[in-house]
Amino acid sequence: MKKLSRVDLFWIALLGAVVILLVAFSFMGIISGRELIADTPSLVTTQHIREKEYTTEGHTIDDPLVVVDPYNASPLSAIVLFETENLVKPKVHIAGKDDKTSIDFTFKIGSQHVLPIYGLYPDADNEVTISFDDTVKTIHIHTQPLPETLAKATVKVADRDNLDSDWYFFTPSSVGYTAAYDINGDVRWYLSNYALWDITRLQNGHILVSTERLMNTPYYMTGLYEIDLLGKIHAEYSIPGGYHHDYFEMENGNLLIASDNFDGGNDTVEDYVVEMERLTGNIVKKFNLKDILPTENTGNENWSGDDWFHNNSVWYDKDTNSILLSGRHADAVIAINYDNGELRWILGDPTGWPEKYQHYFFKPIGDVEWQWSQHAAMVTPEGYVFVFDNGNNKSKVSANYVPAPNSYSRGVMYKIDTYNMTVEQVWEYGKARGSGFYSPYISDVDYINPGHYIIHSGGISTKDGVAQNQPAGIVHADTLISDTVEILNDKVIFEMTLPTNTYRVEKMPAYTSESGRGLEFGLTPRIGNLGKTEVAETRYGLLVGEDAKKILYDHQVKIDKQEDRIVFTGTFKRGSNVRLVLKQSLEQKYYKMRITDKIHAALCVAVFSEDENEGEDDLTVTRYINGEGLNGKYDLYLEVYDKLYDLKSQIRF
Repeated sequence: MKKLSRVDLFWIALLGAVVILLVAFSFMGIISGRELIADTPSLVTTQHIREKEYTTEGHTIDDPLVVVDPYNASPLSAIVLFETENLVKPKVHIAGKDDKTSIDFTFKIGSQHVLPIYGLYPDADNEVTISFDDTVKTIHIHTQPLPETLAKATVKVADRDNLDSDWYFFTPSSVGYTAAYDINGDVRWYLSNYALWDITRLQNGHILVSTERLMNTPYYMTGLYEIDLLGKIHAEYSIPGGYHHDYFEMENGNLLIASDNFDGGNDTVEDYVVEMERLTGNIVKKFNLKDILPTENTGNENWSGDDWFHNNSVWYDKDTNSILLSGRHADAVIAINYDNGELRWILGDPTGWPEKYQHYFFKPIGDVEWQWSQHAAMVTPEGYVFVFDNGNNKSKVSANYVPAPNSYSRGVMYKIDTYNMTVEQVWEYGKARGSGFYSPYISDVDYINPGHYIIHSGGISTKDGVAQNQPAGIVHADTLISDTVEILNDKVIFEMTLPTNTYRVEKMPAYTSESGRGLEFGLTPRIGNLGKTEVAETRYGLLVGEDAKKILYDHQVKIDKQEDRIVFTGTFKRGSNVRLVLKQSLEQKYYKMRITDKIHAALCVAVFSEDENEGEDDLTVTRYINGEGLNGKYDLYLEVYDKLYDLKSQIRF
């Protein structure tokens, strides 16, 4: 055998290195086109990598490992890691400005301790004391200042004798931060990752928030994250129709979710509810409101053919086995049978509804004011229907509309009798405050105990000093206010305002009994899927495309390969024919990238629209191709103006 020269060995080694690199890039889903395609790991993957850096090994209470914001999601939180020779139950004291803003909590017994620390003050040297047996250790944890855009609170009323140390958790109306404030109005927690809609504590002590990932404009998110206050994701739930507005946790852990049906060219939104099996992600029930209600002649001034119901809340009433839904654009709260979806009753003004639906409405007894464009419908333990009555127009007859400066919003409770189909109004708050408490959109009510409620008017806005009748982003309001009132036995015991609009508020403690076991590391499940993206056309055969460099530059095309989908972004003329092609062997799948800013025309599309210059021809759009149903390696092509371009890139699912 001929002995190889040094030159031969060099070239063999070089060739081997190239092969290794190609295999590596192929494994990541990128063969070429590195400037074109980004490869973005999920937050779940990122947090798993982070957790490998955190260990109790080698750390004692005298020299603990302290990590501020361990998941890059919750800047006012930290973890303290250490080991003890004996089994101990650590107690933590997080110093506040006074007794009711200090936090004390005892963790369960153990020898390896990963203690979550919540409620640190921003831009401060926070004092945290950990004690067990005869050991007392005080550490100081420094935090960074708040973002300048995070809303600062003004506390107007604080009856401290009737208040506890729970926090008020707010979610944004569109942009802003999900944040928690104490009774002094100080920010004690916030998420730096984007989250929308409801924020509710689950049976296991975690909270549930929307993902930061958009599925469809204007605000339909891919699903939900189950997190703790560190921002650690304990599960990610993906839903084929996405998530908006609200969810409800059933006793068995399943989730009822306000979703959409984007299949088969369906052109309506916010009229679809699903039940997700928590462990598997399987959709076990679907409720399509178009099969239950009339879609026309029932709406208020915000009604549209696309957004005819605008469901903004989901609630399950165990006593009647009913699901309550709140149709903002129908001025109606409805109840449907959980088992079969049949309509049970409608609460609201029956004006305009077809004759065959009139028997579903309640007959008022005594002084009853109907609710208008309501939010957050729920059933109290007494069986009352409790809603935030936004109060828009206060009539379905335009000649009788009440203008915003003369209007009001309120929290209101109704006692309904489903046998005699009668309704009585048993409690309200807000009417006497007039237009200063008027919120034409969003907002919330919460039931804490009998006689103990929270009324949250989250969308107050004015323009040139005049109250507005539409969401702040639509009317370009110049003053925004969120006003939250806590009431005990008809007395205001707490009131706080924020100089912004906020969607909902929940009052919750920082720690729960489930927090006692401390933080546990490990892989996080990603449950469910986003569904299959519709293929516009499938072809077979050879494929030849032109060089794509100029077209990519001219149209600012970027492609992000996420773990479960492709995200396509580009700028094109309105209405252009643009299709992304995935080629595998001789098969080519053509996906239409719709160049329009009005794919799904929900009410708030003007607030969230990706096209701020509606009259211009050039649109920057983002479109998605889900990985469900895709498997293996695909070559990418782009069809623009009926010409095909070879992107010289590959991705892998």
